Amino acid sequence: MEKRLNGILTLFLAFVVQLTFAQDLTVTGTVTDAEGLPLPSVNVLVQGTNTGALTDFDGKYSIKAATGSKLVFSYVGFLKQTVTVGTQSVVNVSMQEDASQLDEVIVLGYSTKGVEEVTGSSVQLSGAELAESPTVSVDQALQGRVAGLQMSQASGTPGSVADIRIRGISSINADNDPLYVIDGVPVANTNVSGSDNYSSLNPLASINSQDIETLTVLKDASATAAYGARGSNGVITTKSGKAGDTKFTFSSQVGFQNDAFNKRDVLTGAERYTLLNEALYRSYGPNGTIADLGISAPGNGISELLSVDDFYDGVTDNDWAGEIRNEDALTQNYTFSASGGGEKSNFYASLGYNKTEATVIGSAFERINGSLSFDRDLRDNLKLSTSMNVSNITQNPVLENGTFFSNPFITRYLMNPFNSIRNDDGSYNIDLPFGSLPNIFYVNENNVTRNALTRALSNTKLDWELYDGLTFSNRVSIDYQLNEYTSYRNRYEGDADDINGDIAISDQKNFNLVYQSSLNYGFKLGENHNFDITTLFEYQKNQNTYLFGSGENFPVDGLIQINTASANFDADSQFEDWYNVSYLGLVNYNYAGKYVLDGTIRREGSSRFSPGNRFGTFGSVGAAWNVHREDFMAGNIFNTLRLRGSYGITGNNGVGLNAYQPLLTYSANYADNGAGFPSQFGNAGLTWEKGESFDIGLTFGLLQNRISGSFAYYNRRTYDLLLNVPLSLTTGFDEQARNVGEMVNKGIEAELGIDIIQTEDFTWNISANYATVDNEVTELALGANGSELDTEAGSSYKTTRTGLPLRSWYMRTWSGVNADTGAPEWFLNGVDGEVTSNYNAAARVDQGASALPTYSGGLGMRLDYKGFFAEGNASFAGGHKIYEQYAQFYLRTNSFTLNSYNGVSELLDRWQQPGDVTNVPKLDYGRNDNFHATSSRHLYDGDYVRLKNVAIGYSLPSKFVESVGIDGLTLTLRGTNVATWVKDDGLLLDPEVRANGYTALTTPPVESYTLGVNIKF
Repeated sequence: MEKRLNGILTLFLAFVVQLTFAQDLTVTGTVTDAEGLPLPSVNVLVQGTNTGALTDFDGKYSIKAATGSKLVFSYVGFLKQTVTVGTQSVVNVSMQEDASQLDEVIVLGYSTKGVEEVTGSSVQLSGAELAESPTVSVDQALQGRVAGLQMSQASGTPGSVADIRIRGISSINADNDPLYVIDGVPVANTNVSGSDNYSSLNPLASINSQDIETLTVLKDASATAAYGARGSNGVITTKSGKAGDTKFTFSSQVGFQNDAFNKRDVLTGAERYTLLNEALYRSYGPNGTIADLGISAPGNGISELLSVDDFYDGVTDNDWAGEIRNEDALTQNYTFSASGGGEKSNFYASLGYNKTEATVIGSAFERINGSLSFDRDLRDNLKLSTSMNVSNITQNPVLENGTFFSNPFITRYLMNPFNSIRNDDGSYNIDLPFGSLPNIFYVNENNVTRNALTRALSNTKLDWELYDGLTFSNRVSIDYQLNEYTSYRNRYEGDADDINGDIAISDQKNFNLVYQSSLNYGFKLGENHNFDITTLFEYQKNQNTYLFGSGENFPVDGLIQINTASANFDADSQFEDWYNVSYLGLVNYNYAGKYVLDGTIRREGSSRFSPGNRFGTFGSVGAAWNVHREDFMAGNIFNTLRLRGSYGITGNNGVGLNAYQPLLTYSANYADNGAGFPSQFGNAGLTWEKGESFDIGLTFGLLQNRISGSFAYYNRRTYDLLLNVPLSLTTGFDEQARNVGEMVNKGIEAELGIDIIQTEDFTWNISANYATVDNEVTELALGANGSELDTEAGSSYKTTRTGLPLRSWYMRTWSGVNADTGAPEWFLNGVDGEVTSNYNAAARVDQGASALPTYSGGLGMRLDYKGFFAEGNASFAGGHKIYEQYAQFYLRTNSFTLNSYNGVSELLDRWQQPGDVTNVPKLDYGRNDNFHATSSRHLYDGDYVRLKNVAIGYSLPSKFVESVGIDGLTLTLRGTNVATWVKDDGLLLDPEVRANGYTALTTPPVESYTLGVNIKF
């Protein structure tokens, strides 16, 4: 006790001495970065106290301190700097960037944290990275840049939706699409195309990537639990103004594009002529007659029946496939923006225009958009932030999502090349003698198909600082989408020629309202205990209205409105709405920046479930240890060494509206009368699908971050799956939505970056990321007999069973072509050994893979030398298989392919005589050998590598640009999707396919080359 009293007395005397001899000063000065630019809101504290000052917008500060005191200057992304106060009253400080803290601020939607305060797994891309990619929709720029994010641009039609999966597929039947959060607000982002048969339309294409500040991908429970039912997310922040004089930026990207990868060629007329004669000869011999074909008609020769010689000379190549391509399709993107501000307010405004042609005739995309954000300090403790983004999109979609005669890609592969494209006078030939496909060129010129999306996204936030560190915020966001769809089909050629033309028009309106109210309190206890606490209430309402009308039989050409049709009028209207209400709590604590703990809890209610099961509780806990901040790490080669881990439970409510209710459907056309009839069994006990996630990771940086990277392991168990379970037909219903089943995704993720050379004039760095997904179904619903219910029952391609990945390929196994007979063969037991030419006798077995990639990643490199730069990055994926479903149309060996339609050039490799070794059986016009039927013959390894981005450019030195009155000028020549390599030589269509794993006859992803100009002034 005496020793303690002596210590206290000593401290008291030292304090008295300091008060007696130290001179109080009002110290002023400026704080700038290493380039002399002012840093706003820098903390200036007297060491050992919690009192201090903040710099204003010019980096100026004023603080009272005694001589001998130490001033501590801190700002995110810069090294702390300590200055001892002497007798000077002016102290100017130049802050140096902290190599271990660059790109530190992570935007998590509801909060923004330094990277060392985050315990979850997330990847943030800067707006500059996204803007470099000349894509219509910003999500397309993510491919290969984020470990664990698998993406396929299944259609290259401008504005179409991409398939994005983060850490694999987490649900069998419920929603797997990521949620997008723009400026802290969840928005609606589902396909808004007016027809499922035409190209999809992505609402995210309404956002100009030039207006985006950052995009963060959240992956584990600690990062995503704040969103409750929403699961994995893409968090977007748009640009806002910065203090200082108004700055202007103009960017331009102009170029052209073609199909990225398509090696599937069709038969020319001459080739098809040869194969047709061979197939006829094998079936009927040299003296075959019409009677051999089972057709009663005059004449004796088969050639007479087919009438080939009357329309085709055996030489001419009617290149339907070639003319359908829109070679060197033009792409243009322009953005003009302004940004600036003063002491109390700032703004950002932009205007953009994009016009992109598709690589197939008849399709194009056009967007005009404007954005404005404005921040204003209404008082010292009251701040208003508001933003508005308005855009209009016009897309000419393609009839590509199905086997429709007017699908241009059906024409590309199936049109009989004996048909001529034009008549002798140059007009399009609409009296085609062979097959039933229309002349797509006439259809394209005389049909009208259009999606027009107008989107207005408004976001207003008011922050009221009640007292130091405690802020009360209110935010209101409105996302309004109006989509107008028009489909006019002409009277003479195509799908409506038999009804003298038709018209269908629809209007779909989606209104999404979000209100958020939150309290945030950030404070310190002592020197080392840092707390940040947030409570939030969120209300979301979504309303969707749909109005449709149609008519048939037009009296004349040129009329494309419903009121000018004269028959078979129809109309439809629908209304849907849903609501979410959430209560959220977030707690983040760190001790001296070394040890971090955070927790999230969200109580969320969804109108998709019955009142008794509407709410679910989700949450997470996370921890991190910033090892590099420990004293024992002083002098170590590690700038960053960080361990983190998290555990949490998230939810999914992605089930149909009113799925819990027994329903009656009312129809105005039930046996020509209005009637109501049972349509849904319902399930009042239906509730949330849940995901339990565990994640652990290591982040490192050494040698002044010359080498940096991370490694993570994750395990996510999804249970109480929302599945449609078959019912006994005695119930009068075929299925019921239930919570049953379980599935597991686990894997690793790794990222690595190396600065190989880093000098004042020359830098060379490389980067890589790699991720795996091991998917397994562990529990399914049971049928009445106690056996598992396969969710793929009835499919000839796939199965879903416990112990296997979701939707595993399940089919007969191809053995090859019998070298003696030319007949196709399959393994009798489905594995090996005995073979059979009887397709139905062969067993179906698991093919050892699913449609889902088991690994993916990316590689990147950049060189900089005195203003010149070169960069490139590639993406890859594999471990899965892809099925060429349309082989059943163009890869048959009989009359189906060789009579009315066309085949692919692979048929030229057919078996012709004993001893031939080939993978294509003999041609036989009148025989069905089932070569086209579902088997591993048409199943290919999906592994591929794609060179996504290659660029060279030059940024003019400041001494040159300043002489002409501008602040910066950068020229860039960029290529995207410039090369593609596939593992399986048999995979001739583009390897980027939808999550279902089928190749499709759609617009392939594009290879583009653009010249970019960026001017700042």
